[in-house]
Amino acid sequence: MAGVVNLGANELRSAVVVFRDTMKAHQASINRLNVYPVPDGDTGTNMARTLEAVVAELSGAASDMASTCQAISHGSLMGARGNSGVILSQILRGFSSTVSSAGDAGAPASHVADALSKAAAAAYEAVLKPIEGTILTVVRESAEGATAAASSGADLSATLRAAREQGRDALARTPDMLPVLKDAGVVDAGGAGFLLLLDSFLHVIDGEELPVPDETAGPSAEQLDAVAKRQHHDGTVDVSELRYEVMFLLDLDDSRASEFKSAWGTIGDSIVVVGGDGLYNCHIHTNDIGAAIEAPLLLNGRPRNIRVTDLFEEVAEEHAAREAELGSPVQSRTHSPSLPPVTCAVVAVASGDGLAELFGQLGVHGVIAGGQTLNPSTAELLAAVEHMNARQVVILPNNKNIIPVAQQIDALTTKDVRVVPTCSMPEALAALVSYDPEASAESNARSMTVAAEAVATGEITQAVRDTNSEAGKVTEGDWIGLVRGDGIVSISGTMVGSATQLLDHLIDDSRELLTIVTGDGSTGASTDQITAWVTDNRPDVAIEIHVGGQPLYPYLFGVE
Repeated sequence: MAGVVNLGANELRSAVVVFRDTMKAHQASINRLNVYPVPDGDTGTNMARTLEAVVAELSGAASDMASTCQAISHGSLMGARGNSGVILSQILRGFSSTVSSAGDAGAPASHVADALSKAAAAAYEAVLKPIEGTILTVVRESAEGATAAASSGADLSATLRAAREQGRDALARTPDMLPVLKDAGVVDAGGAGFLLLLDSFLHVIDGEELPVPDETAGPSAEQLDAVAKRQHHDGTVDVSELRYEVMFLLDLDDSRASEFKSAWGTIGDSIVVVGGDGLYNCHIHTNDIGAAIEAPLLLNGRPRNIRVTDLFEEVAEEHAAREAELGSPVQSRTHSPSLPPVTCAVVAVASGDGLAELFGQLGVHGVIAGGQTLNPSTAELLAAVEHMNARQVVILPNNKNIIPVAQQIDALTTKDVRVVPTCSMPEALAALVSYDPEASAESNARSMTVAAEAVATGEITQAVRDTNSEAGKVTEGDWIGLVRGDGIVSISGTMVGSATQLLDHLIDDSRELLTIVTGDGSTGASTDQITAWVTDNRPDVAIEIHVGGQPLYPYLFGVE
């Protein structure tokens, strides 16, 4: 087919099949690039699965241009998977609907350039909050390159080459537009996947060789950690903190599509809605599954084929897989296989070696490494529960993001599993004081929950960006004190200054005991200064100090 002048139905069909095969070959390398919106390593997989649906639809369609384009449009709409797959679906739909008007004579260079422009516009329109530095940027700049070339009289091959050249340049610049990509040392995964479409077109119409997959290792363990730790400390939610991916097909009157997207905009992010003529493929990242599904119902819509994915679990599994691939140890453990039999055992999540040891001293039988930056998967928690020498188990998740995962375990085992919804390590320490290994899981969960709820907790960390908060303006590098429910309550240029401000907020006349858990970054001198402040200003409060070893947070506080 070398030297093709117009893009006809045969060339288009062949290019889509080649694109599917090339995407499958590059799937693993594109997955390694995937750090945005969440580092769950599935961009290549989702794009490949979307293309499988398109090719399956093509296999049953007539070979004329109109039927070919209709099959691409419908197959991509019905088969889109994940954030990247839904955006790719809209790109294919925008492109195919435009070249379809060329008819069986085929689309010349100018028509293909217009189709790429329509594809870019359709992709931007589908995303509620377009972000530059993603596949959207690469598609748009590719279209701009094609339009400039076609306008100067370039033929089909030269037009597609110009599109690819400008698209490659845009892809190389994505880390400058999206800081999370720069932190991880990668370019945008979706953009890299889209360029394979242009490679496939050029392979079909001009015989050009296809690129070979990149076998490099991808981000280092340190870079993956930097990505996993990105978060806002001002109470707002970063897209990386949204736990669930919800997708479904939606029957909805077209006049209500904008209203539906706006409703979703209040409960999540990474929102992509593609389709039309009463049928849409919808994607959102959210912490409220129920609200995501109820939103279209309130507009007389009917969601179907609903899929919900726990992104935190996927991210943790991808992180563990990448650490293993890079030769780093995966930190999760349970106690000795020869555990003593008890009526009720405790499994707890701990974010530092000191805390893990302390939990063991307080009777915890199974400790799983995890916390703010690395949440254990359902499988890890289930394995720990099954390892216990007890028919009843209490889980202490010790982080709000881990609670929903822990709550799934009871349905996955024959054991009686109860979750005490602890959101911090100090809450867990207080709860363990009430633990009785010979009491039932129900009784333990009840008494441990009451003990945990009686603790007011706070933590000290360092701001990673400038922001505003109710406590005042935060500058990158400031030490900030966080209290669950209140957000940022203290800001200081010193760790001790922020800690004493936080304790002044936490400790009132009803409090009798302060528990201090020291982590990475704490020092003996700073701990002495903090305890001296408490002695001088809250002389009636007793102090307990434990070495936790947790990362990111040099001090965790609990007051009872």
